[in-house]
Amino acid sequence: MKIKGIKHIFFDLDHTLWDFDKNSALAFEKILKKHRVEINVAQFLDHYEPINLNYWKLYREEKINKADLRYRRLKDTFDTIGLHVTDELIDELAIDYITYLTTFNYLFEGTFEILERLQGKYQLHIITNGFEEAQQRKMDNANIARFFKTVTNSELAGVKKPNPIIFNHALNIAKASPKESVMIGDNLEADVLGAINVGMDAILFNYHNHTAQANIKQIHHLSELNNYF
Repeated sequence: MKIKGIKHIFFDLDHTLWDFDKNSALAFEKILKKHRVEINVAQFLDHYEPINLNYWKLYREEKINKADLRYRRLKDTFDTIGLHVTDELIDELAIDYITYLTTFNYLFEGTFEILERLQGKYQLHIITNGFEEAQQRKMDNANIARFFKTVTNSELAGVKKPNPIIFNHALNIAKASPKESVMIGDNLEADVLGAINVGMDAILFNYHNHTAQANIKQIHHLSELNNYF
């Protein structure tokens, strides 16, 4: 069913347009080899990914800062695996990870097609909790920055999704009202419920096939946005 009255579409970036898991895996493969860390990359990622998601939740909830997030997700992963890694090396890996992450630019299938189609009818925007220094490089290197009128990141807004302040900040700079705006993202709590809480419509990009509430609009492939717009 088409959503009526919409003029502005806000997208999350990581895990929604930019294929974070794939790009992150390639970055770790590069930096672990560069620093001669003797570990199977697949084994490392099996432990790292859930630890990283947990720390990002704590970061969204303002329970840890950026430096803690960058250090502790790596420290906990190596500890869980049972591999001793010095704090100095962890710091080097954390810096290199951010540096190399944006050199890999895989997007979810259908990203260019849907953005090109929507751009002709709507104003498109980004709201992201990602680090300011990395997010713009991701969009530039993946050649999608040109599609978006505004970009709001949590460091500029001072808070993270689902805090209503970041959504209201994004709406203000886009000169958009909540009733004519929709948010699309992969995180039920941060993207969907956060947007709904300020009066926006929202669509869950449920590519990971998690169980979601029946009343939540959702898609499993970006091309399914054609059903709504």
